[in-house]
Amino acid sequence: MLRRFAFLFALAFLFVASPVFAGSEDKDCLQCHGTKVQKVGGAKQTPPFVELAKFRSSVHGGNGCVSCHSDLDGAQHPGGTAAKPVTCGTCHEKPEASFNASIHGTARKAGNSGAAGCVECHGSHEIVPFASSSSPVNRANIGATCGTCHADVQKDFQDSIHGQAIAKGFQDAPTCTDCHGDHRIESLKHASSVKMAEQVCIRCHASQRMNAKFNLPANRVSTYLGSYHGLAGRMGDQQAANCASCHGFHKILPSSDPRSTIHPDNLAKTCQKCHPGTTENFALGKIHSDGSDISGPGDKINKWVKSGYLLLIFATIGGMLFHNLLILYRKAMAARRNPERVVVRMKPLDRVQHALLAASFIYLVISGFALKFPDSWLTYLVGSSEGFRRMGHRTSAIVMMALSVAHVFYALGTRDGRQFVKDMFPDRKDLLDVLRNVRHLLHPRSPRPKFGRFGYAEKAEYWAVVWGTFIMGGTGLMLWFKVFATQHMPRWVVDVALTVHLYEAILASLAILVWHFYFVIFDPDVYPLNWALLDGKVTRHYHHDEHPLEKPNYIPGFEESEESEEIEAEQVPPKDE
Repeated sequence: MLRRFAFLFALAFLFVASPVFAGSEDKDCLQCHGTKVQKVGGAKQTPPFVELAKFRSSVHGGNGCVSCHSDLDGAQHPGGTAAKPVTCGTCHEKPEASFNASIHGTARKAGNSGAAGCVECHGSHEIVPFASSSSPVNRANIGATCGTCHADVQKDFQDSIHGQAIAKGFQDAPTCTDCHGDHRIESLKHASSVKMAEQVCIRCHASQRMNAKFNLPANRVSTYLGSYHGLAGRMGDQQAANCASCHGFHKILPSSDPRSTIHPDNLAKTCQKCHPGTTENFALGKIHSDGSDISGPGDKINKWVKSGYLLLIFATIGGMLFHNLLILYRKAMAARRNPERVVVRMKPLDRVQHALLAASFIYLVISGFALKFPDSWLTYLVGSSEGFRRMGHRTSAIVMMALSVAHVFYALGTRDGRQFVKDMFPDRKDLLDVLRNVRHLLHPRSPRPKFGRFGYAEKAEYWAVVWGTFIMGGTGLMLWFKVFATQHMPRWVVDVALTVHLYEAILASLAILVWHFYFVIFDPDVYPLNWALLDGKVTRHYHHDEHPLEKPNYIPGFEESEESEEIEAEQVPPKDE
């Protein structure tokens, strides 16, 4: 039994290690390529050698020769047919597409056959997984692999703080591919300041975990982006200094190293690359400073000046703001107490509906956008708590939907409501009024159209609110109860609902800001506010100018004067209207 087992083991070993036991497709190939030197016609030749044992243990060990060398399948080789270069993209389509866009790929397409390809980095017949310690693209070996073509760069990198960390076994330390990419390798020689900072260096140096692990300052990225160099780079200046401009590219050394470009003895020379005539005194300026590191008398003076100016700004601008708010308040109160405000435009129930709609809409906008833009000031308006924001947003949504239902009963079940809807309903005159008003605004000599209780602007806004409430309410409920929604409809419907909810909110918010707020706040005839939203009243002259075709509803007890009778006479619509 033992002899039989030993025989089977030896047979299996010979099958793996000997060309004789290779696959039928490969046996002929290995007769030449399975030995290092052969005699052909009395002369020694050295065809490409394939060590079968290593090939079988590689990631392609289960493939035959013609799997990669497909051009030799059935060809007379080596009788006049030379093997063509292998195309890895047959199996590795995406990596090859990335490689073709890399600096190596573009160089090869330009005719530079010496540029690195798949084989130069991964090997040919002995490719092993990149996690293997023997792989040339393993993190510990990638520097040496790149160094076969970039020897000077590799030497600088080995001396750098990054190369030393890799040599010590720190897997988090960056190597060639972390900065330049793996398949889509790109040159960073002419990279913009923003790309170097935000897409290369920031990936490690903005990481709180990395900074804590390697005891690095946590503010290096934020202070650079806030400096003149960083701000200019973010504005598109391609010449602004970036991280590599001062720290170097491959031979990056700590400031304590005398060879470092940011060592105190070398700072002036580094700055002179962009600022000719730089002295050591100029180079003493701090790039990475957020004002918290006070290490000398100059820093103390700078902090005192900053504090003094902040106090001066607060006192001066705060005083100006308080002064002008008092003026605005006095004028607003005077406008509200105007004795000419005797025409009632909004009844108490109308004002209640408007107030609830305005309050719920504003809170929905703030709380909704606080989720989309969590770093904005909107988040602090809703307490900076997601739970509180979510509860407030849904409560406001319930208020708005309940108000919508109540408004339907008001519009159908009351005389005022039915008249309101009737007056709000668009007609042919509204379309003509749009054309006439545009003509009037472009050519002031042309007559301005006359409006009734509601003009085309108010009608368009009302029906936009009806449409928006229906859309926002429907999509909002789907997002609120998305588990239930996905039980009865495809998941993509919820995704579409989210998109509609967001962009309908943007549309509605901008419409209120640009359209509604102009007519009730910024219009010079009503600025700083149309007080009708509180007491429903407007002046006789405002009503006459804006709604001449509507018979005015004066407040109880108002005695009509001759002037008011003249105004009413002017409000009789012409025959063509």
